[in-house]
Amino acid sequence: MKKQRVLVIDDEQIVLDSVKKILASENYEIDLAQSSRQGLEWAMGRDYDIVLSDIRMPEIGGMRILREIKRSKPALPVVIITGYATVQSAVQAMKLGAENYIEKPFTPDTLAEAVKKALAKAQTREPEPQELIHREEMIRVLERAAVDNGFVADLFYKGADALEQYSLTGPEKLALLTGDIQWIESFIGPLTPTQKRWLEQRLSAEIW
Repeated sequence: MKKQRVLVIDDEQIVLDSVKKILASENYEIDLAQSSRQGLEWAMGRDYDIVLSDIRMPEIGGMRILREIKRSKPALPVVIITGYATVQSAVQAMKLGAENYIEKPFTPDTLAEAVKKALAKAQTREPEPQELIHREEMIRVLERAAVDNGFVADLFYKGADALEQYSLTGPEKLALLTGDIQWIESFIGPLTPTQKRWLEQRLSAEIW
């Protein structure tokens, strides 16, 4: 039986070594990327059955990695690796397309079970459409963010929870929350300077 391939992206070598040791004993084939940029390139260019990614890394954060993977390979499951301080971020990632999250430090059983469940879940669920569907709702969010500082603060600190009242898909929310101006403009058209200013702030922001 062919081994399932796992990509692990984390800037801490000790985490990479631990994940590899555990999953190798479960008969997975594992690639390790300490650079998030390299990890994203591998995720885009190689065939994997699942990706595990840390949420906060120096080059590219886990939310952007989640966004790019889902945009290119919607059916590829992503599991977020998180520390105690970023558990809220990992929960947000699940609302935006991640299959599961694992909190550090993790036990071998916890890791193996999370990967197994994520793989099984991905096989039984249709991936969300990655194109923009709710154009008018996106415009409503952009227009409100341009004039409502309280709403902008909620988007920064609450993430997807601040968008619950809007009929948006996970990919649409993820585009807003990660400042994906190019993708949004490709569907909506040119944004105003005020709308762009808010989205540009998302590019450099720590995610929740």
